[in-house]
Parts: sequence; C-alpha cells; structure tokens
Amino acid sequence: MGTISEPRIGGHILADTLVSLGITHAFAVPGESYLDVLDGLYGVQNRLELVTCRFEAGAANMAEACGKLTGRPAAAFVTRGPGACHGAIGVHIAMQDSTPMLLFVGQIPFAETDRESFQEVDYRRMFAPLAKWVTQIDDAARIPELVAHAYDVATTGRPGPVVIALSEEMQKATATVADPTPTPLARAQPDPAALARMQALLAGSRRPLAIIGGNWNVASRVALADYLRARDVPVAVGFRRQSLYDGTLDNYVGDLGVGSDPALVARARDADLVLAFGSRLPEATTQGYTLFDTEGATPIIHVHPDPAEIGRVFRVALGIACDLDAFAASLPALPPVAPGWSGWTRELRALRLAAYAVPDYPGTLNVAQCLRELEGLLAADAVMTCDAGNFATWPARFMHVRAGQAFLGPTVGAMGYAVPAAVGTAIANPGRQVVAFVGDGGFLMTGQEMATAMHHGAAPIVLVFNNAMYGTIRMYQERSYPGRSVGTALTNPDFARLIEAFGGHGEVVTDTAQFAPAFRRAVASGKPAVIELRTDPEQITSRATIAQLRAAKRTN
Repeated sequence: MGTISEPRIGGHILADTLVSLGITHAFAVPGESYLDVLDGLYGVQNRLELVTCRFEAGAANMAEACGKLTGRPAAAFVTRGPGACHGAIGVHIAMQDSTPMLLFVGQIPFAETDRESFQEVDYRRMFAPLAKWVTQIDDAARIPELVAHAYDVATTGRPGPVVIALSEEMQKATATVADPTPTPLARAQPDPAALARMQALLAGSRRPLAIIGGNWNVASRVALADYLRARDVPVAVGFRRQSLYDGTLDNYVGDLGVGSDPALVARARDADLVLAFGSRLPEATTQGYTLFDTEGATPIIHVHPDPAEIGRVFRVALGIACDLDAFAASLPALPPVAPGWSGWTRELRALRLAAYAVPDYPGTLNVAQCLRELEGLLAADAVMTCDAGNFATWPARFMHVRAGQAFLGPTVGAMGYAVPAAVGTAIANPGRQVVAFVGDGGFLMTGQEMATAMHHGAAPIVLVFNNAMYGTIRMYQERSYPGRSVGTALTNPDFARLIEAFGGHGEVVTDTAQFAPAFRRAVASGKPAVIELRTDPEQITSRATIAQLRAAKRTN
C-alpha cells in the first residue's frame, strides 16, 4: 500500500485508487448514484481521462475494447438499475471473450436495502453468471482493498470482468487509508515435463493443426509465431481472434468460427493432433462442438490459464494449465521438431488462398474487392473493430490482419459492439488509425457514440454495410422457411447525412471504384467518418445468394 494520506471521502478515495493501480481511462454515463466518485474523478483529470458516453452499453463496450487491446482493464461507470442493465451486455462480452474489465455501478444507500428502493438491484445476484467476481463496497476504508483485489481478479488466470457496486452513503463517508499499489505476481509456469510431452506428440503427428485463441501480449505473439513457423505447423485462429496471428504468413490457414471456409472445416476434421493454444474451444470455433470427437479420438494438447477449461468439453491428450505469456516465453528454448507434414500445411494454406481470392460478384459493388483495397490502405498499426452479423464474414474472408495491427470483435456475437469499441479505442490511442465494420442494424443500436468521438476529438472511420435487413436472421429464415421472411426488413436513414449532422464526414459507396477514394477522403478529413456501403441484399453471404438458399432447401 502507499503512504497514508489525509482523510478523504469515499468518492475521492476511489478515484485515487484507480490512478494508483494504473488505470488511465474511465468510460461513463453520469448518474446521481455516484456523484461523489465523479467529483473524485474531477480531481484526477490530469492522470485519468473520463470519457462521457451516450449510452451505458457503449461505455461498457469501450472499456471492454480497451482491455482487449492492451490486456489491462479500463473502467466503466454506470448508474444503478437501468444503467446497470444497459451496461450488462459489455460484462457478458468481457466474460465470454476473457477480457479484463472493471464495471462500477452506483448503488442505493445500503440503509435502504431490501425495501425495493428507487432503482434497487442486488448486483451480486444480477451479475453472478455474467462476471468473474461481483462485490459491493459499503465501507469507504475498504475501497483500496476491494478495488485492488478486483483488479487482480480481472487480470489473472483467465481474465474477465469484475463488477463493483458502490453504495451511496459510502461514497460520502470519510476515511484515512492508503492508496494501493499494483501487486507483483509470479505467473503460473508450464510444467517442463508437459512441454516435453507436447514436443513428442507433435513429432509423432502427420496432420497437426494449431488453433489460437485467448489473450497474448505482443512479445508472446511473436514467440508463438516463431515456434509454429519453425515447425511449419498450420495455424487457424479461433472465432474473431484474427489479432493473434499474422494472416500473411505462409502457415496461416484461416479462421474457425461462424462463416468459416467449409473446405477448411472439412480438412480440420482430418487433423491427427490439435494444438489448442489459449482457446477455450468454444461452440463457434468448434462448429457447435462437432469439429472433434468430445471423447478424445483426435488428440488435443490444450494450453489454457484456467484448469477448469481443460477437458471441459473435449477430453484431451495433454492439458497444460499455465499463464499464456509464460507459456510463450518457454517456447524459444524448446528443441526443434522436424516437420513431417509440410504437404499438409501447403494444402491447408492453398485452401486459405483460394477462399481469399476475390470472386466476380454480380452488380456494381464488389464488397470483397473493396476490402482487398482497404487491406492495402490501412496503417501498419491500424485497429479494426467488428460487429456481429453476416457482413462480418466478409472481412474475415477477404482481409489478412498483419502483425502490428489489431482486430477486435465480440466472440459472444453481440451487435452494437463495433462503433463504441472503435470510439473508445480511438480516444485511448490518439493518432492510431481505427476502422470499424458494422451492419446497418448494429450501427443504429450504438451509432450515437459517434457523438462521443466528436466530443473527445477522436476520428474513427466506420464502414456501414447496408443491406436494409438483419442479414444473419434473414439467412436463417431463408434456410428454414424460404420465402417467408418476417421481422427482418429495415428502413434506414442516409448514413452519410446522419454523420454529417454530428459534424463528421460522410460518404456513400455504390460502385467498387468509389471505395478507395472515399476511404482516402475520410482519412484526410480528420473527423469521425461513416462510409456507407450499399450492398446487394440478394448476396446474403459471401458464398450464397437468397435464391441459392431457397433452392438448397427445396432439394433437401
């Protein structure tokens, strides 16, 4: 703990505690339930930036995106009751995506508990299945203890969100207490015997496949890539984990998740060894838990920081419970393994390159070609954020994320993520190029956060894929009930004029040749920008039209 300070009210102790723990950004929708904390944040403005958001889901998604990008938690603040309910989606994302985050919720006076007071909610019960830990602070003297512990819980083992409720009178109470300091923590190291066993299993394989997921720092990603390239192991990333492996490397074979290349999925089933490094092997990545035999017919080496995840669904040949960065740090010392599977790796890479090739889609706007051009226009350290929806399979298929770039998307499949994630990332990383991919449906869920970008001087560029429908649900309707779509059509505004009303820069693209100039103008504007891509609603996925889905249903 730091030096004992003068008496302070709880709201000021909390603000000082966040600074002491190294938290640099707090994303908030202000509420009367935490006025004293807001006053404390006023006093630390030169050390912690308070970002005023327009919706609590936006604030939580901004904090989640910052945690996903850096591996360190950002803070989100929401008011009690409705505010907490709106913010819950960000907690759900952070939990399933294993992202460190701290959500602070203003609470009723604890003296009024269990009276169904105005906006009263028991947050321990509400957030129990959504968060890694939930607590409530009723004693100002315990703020440093509980917030420091929340930080440690959020960042150790399998990272995740922690929710802290702040009772109203506690924030006003005075206490004399020291600020906490970050706790040095020795990370769990991999067992040397397990590493030797991993090497032996790999040496005996002829069709290995690495699946990368989880959270790795930059140095770890380099060490991981060096290890896998030296052994020529084909590498797939889990659902929306494109940040973890350079897609231009000659052993990258694609992503496993929603909308994956069917050819890759088919060949993945033929693997005789799976190296699951960091991935939970969740439902989307494993194609509804069908990609491998759950009883272990396909040997799996599962490396994960949480031992409870190892063998949870798939019985494994070898489980290694350790910190992922510690695991990566151990890889350079391992002896080489002569690959006997180079033909297998080249075959899978060829599948990736075939899927990556741009088809000649009908119509004036070839979205695949636009994304190929975007790949060449992006900065070397660009951050891409991605929403949920059918459009999201297009950048996954037709773009390669390079080392130094980042791709942030909700593995939980939450719509409304990309815009606030881009806004929060741009605010927290001034000067870094940030580009969001979002559908027309997702944009109108949280697109108002572009006002937050304007307010804080950030300039993310948002690509809105407008097909005037909830495309994913329409696809499923056409597969199950062809020609009977209902509830999925949308009426949209002119998105370019909408962002101009915010004071930003707008573009509309209806032809492939218009895209690159439009993107360059958006960058040059220095303003928050929206580029609306008016896509063909008939081309429901990158691989199928609505007519083809209906025909497939008739033949089944």
